Amino acid sequence: MTIGILALQGDFDLHAKALARIGEASAEVRLPRELERVDGLVMPGGESTTLLKLLDTWEFVPALEKFHAAGRPIFGTCAGLILLAREVESPKQASLGLIDLTAERNAYGRQKESFETEGVADLGQGPQSLKMVFIRAPRIRRLGAAVTPLVMHRGECVMARQGSVLVAAFHPELTDDETVHRYFASMVRQSAG
Repeated sequence: MTIGILALQGDFDLHAKALARIGEASAEVRLPRELERVDGLVMPGGESTTLLKLLDTWEFVPALEKFHAAGRPIFGTCAGLILLAREVESPKQASLGLIDLTAERNAYGRQKESFETEGVADLGQGPQSLKMVFIRAPRIRRLGAAVTPLVMHRGECVMARQGSVLVAAFHPELTDDETVHRYFASMVRQSAG
């Protein structure tokens, strides 16, 4: 099993290190055809408008839609959440629409207002504490009926799942907490089955 990490922009190297810590193989994905050799995909943080331009330039969108249609898991963190959302606000922008939620860009503040905190995760083994880092993070403003909230912070959903798509407003790769990467790896393992 190999988990791909979209390596166009953002903190893709830290996701690779987080996956290595839990014993999972990863590969950087820089071209659409490289999606064919991975079983799941992490779409890391970065700048969503820049990532959209790069996805368009490299003609990634059809390949990502095919990857999703095949049921292979995708995990978007921060800007990755924005790219996967059905709707994006502040300002409105295009997105892939692969998870039925509305994301508000930079809703947790600017870079200097970044923060580390703890939230409550329920990933199938009951509620547990989870370390989280928010950097210019999007806020999930609406969840569709088919979307399951998985992590809460101050009464708001900050990580959610719909089928094979997982999104987080925070950066799990910036902590030593392996919970989220283990959860995504289990999604990929079940899918690759």
